[in-house]
Amino acid sequence: MKELVWTYKSFDELHAVELYAVLKLRSEVFVVEQNCVYLDTDNKDQASFHLCGWLHGELVAYVRILPPGTSYKEASIGRVCTALSHRKNGAGRTLMIKAIDITQKQFEGGGIKIGAQSYLNKFYSSLGFQQSGNEYIEDGITHIEMLLTK
Repeated sequence: MKELVWTYKSFDELHAVELYAVLKLRSEVFVVEQNCVYLDTDNKDQASFHLCGWLHGELVAYVRILPPGTSYKEASIGRVCTALSHRKNGAGRTLMIKAIDITQKQFEGGGIKIGAQSYLNKFYSSLGFQQSGNEYIEDGITHIEMLLTK
């Protein structure tokens, strides 16, 4: 895998070009690829922090990190996405390892809760997350809540 350049910013620190790249990648993955019609802009981005992996100026990996109380009582990692051209090369795992590390340092204690697409259970389990709730449908896709407590 080519070395990505990582940035971590609050919403207010994002430049317009960066925000556009974030929204574009999220739309490519969640709306177009997954054929899911939903409102991506949910008013949680403003309270969140944004971890971006760039390659030659192109956003190829992204997550948002939500403070405790934004989605769950715990801190959360959401909108996890990797550009189709960068999957299967470890970018997604690197992205999540960085996101977990940052979240644990920034929001000590309380764990990290995620709403994961169910088919990714094995991936998130390999990172230490454990299923913490029953499956549910969100935007037509089966999800599960998972919790990392270490």
